[in-house]
Amino acid sequence: MLKIVVFDSGYGGEFFADRLDETLSIVEVIRVINWREADEILTNPRAARQIAIKSLRPYVGKVDLIIFANYLLSLTSLKYFQRKFSDQRFLGLELKMPDTFIKRDVLVLSTKAVSKTINFRNFLFRLKRNIKVLNLDTWPSKIDDGELTSEEINHTLKLFLAKTSNFEPQEIILASSQFNDIKSELKAFFGQSLKIYDGFDDAIRQASKILKLRGGVGKKSG
Repeated sequence: MLKIVVFDSGYGGEFFADRLDETLSIVEVIRVINWREADEILTNPRAARQIAIKSLRPYVGKVDLIIFANYLLSLTSLKYFQRKFSDQRFLGLELKMPDTFIKRDVLVLSTKAVSKTINFRNFLFRLKRNIKVLNLDTWPSKIDDGELTSEEINHTLKLFLAKTSNFEPQEIILASSQFNDIKSELKAFFGQSLKIYDGFDDAIRQASKILKLRGGVGKKSG
């Protein structure tokens, strides 16, 4: 059986691994979730890279694919891992481009560490839309601890929108895998027509291609 390691620091990795399990049924998903060093992985690219090396060393060269379910690692360290461990295949979550050409208002929910990266800034440049970035550094850990409430979500979003003018988001891009847990709250706040983009499905399609699976449903290609 093909083996995929999912590496992250919290429930974002669990959410992605669940989706991977559901979609690629013949693949064994190995969850390497480093809860203990979550703060460093979420906020410090250099520390995140070293922690990932330490955490993944037992699996490098022994599994078919390693996936970073962490945008900071994907943006800052994916190419490093691909060069350093050239015999091991790596994949990371990518920021998802909207799938329409209509220039709608786009809100990007991120963290400060992610939004400081060059790849993030290049991504925003390519969007060519009316964009606002909201950094929510405490939310990933609160989601991990089960402490982020609908009231806090609504209050934070209301305060943010009150400080902006002529900005009504019709699309949201998620730049933290933990934020997948609050999609229903975001739709309740902005309306059910809101389009929410994350990198999960694209990563699964890429994994299917790398592992030569057909259709992304756990069938090996002939």
